[in-house]
This record gives sequence, structure tokens and C-alpha cells, in this order.
Amino acid sequence: MIFCGTCNNAQRVALLLRNLGITAIPLHGQMSQNKRLGSLNKFKAKSRSVLLATDVASRGLDIPHVDCVINFDIPTHSKDYIHRVGRTARAGRSGKSITFVTQYDVELFQRIEALIGKKLPAFPTQEEEVMMLVERVSEAQRFARMEMKEQGEKRKRPRGGEEEGDDAEQSSGVRKKVKGGKFAGGKFARGRGKGSRRGR
Repeated sequence: MIFCGTCNNAQRVALLLRNLGITAIPLHGQMSQNKRLGSLNKFKAKSRSVLLATDVASRGLDIPHVDCVINFDIPTHSKDYIHRVGRTARAGRSGKSITFVTQYDVELFQRIEALIGKKLPAFPTQEEEVMMLVERVSEAQRFARMEMKEQGEKRKRPRGGEEEGDDAEQSSGVRKKVKGGKFAGGKFARGRGKGSRRGR
């Protein structure tokens, strides 16, 4: 499960991951209730492996069997961090959480550490592995932005009765197969110099 700070980020990262061959689906406040329930049910049924969610959309939902929580955007409220990573600890299960931290997030990150009363260790990454994926991720990112632009233009047009596919599955022909096939190991790197830290 990946948490994003905005609806736009949740939708964009879902498209990015889909362009990399990962079965991701968004869940955010700009989706209709029916679409949100559809996304949730697909994730619960394991027909989608990654759920991209905002805090507002996911609050109060029963989402069992979450193995890993990734904070793509660090939460602005420290208590939201506890709610997010707690998704991996349902029914006595254990899991992993990873938080992406930029130089602009350090203060928020330190507040989280103060709240939970412990220092969070850096998550080990191999720079060579990350650099091997940069080109493929950049290409997927470019396609995702094009799809977001198309979706925005479609929303401005008069509706012809059919609702747009909020789950990022009905994009209109921009998506192409990203070179190299599926994304190795299900890992991905985020640009802008992000380092990652493990949460639990």
C-alpha cells in the first residue's frame, strides 16, 4: 500500500506503476464512491497488487493483509504516520514500512521520530541498481504525465453519459509498453534526490 499526500499524486503514481507493468490502482477523494469501492474490492481480492491511497480516502477502511506500507509523501501530521504504518500490523501480523524523505521533509520526519520515541534506520539501497532503473522509470513517468493531461482535458468536456475510469485502467491510448518489460522485483525509485528510510 502506497500513501500519497494528494489525489493528483495517487493517480499519477498509479499510472506510473501501471506503465512499468505493476498492477496498481488508486483510491482517493476525487473518485466517486462506486469507483472507490471498486478499487478497494480489487485490492482485497488481490487482483491488484498495489493500492495508491490518500489519508482521507483510506481512513476507517478495513484493509487486511497489507505486507508493506510506503509513504511516497511524508504525512504532515505525525499521527497519520501511525495510522498508515499500522495497516501492516492488523491481527497480530508484522510488516514493513518505508518513508521517502527529501531535504524538505526532515523536520516532519524528526517529529515522527519524536512521537514514536525512536530513531528510524536508513533503508539500504544500492546506487547502481537504482541508476539501472532511472531511464525506464523516467519514460514511465513521462507517459503517466501525458495520461494525466488527457484525463484532465476529458473532464473539461461535456459528459456523454459515461463516467471516466477513475482507477487508471481506461486511459485513452497514450500508454505504451515501457522498454524492458515488467519492473524488476517490484521496486521503484523516485526522482528529485529522494532517500528512503524504513519505518518499522
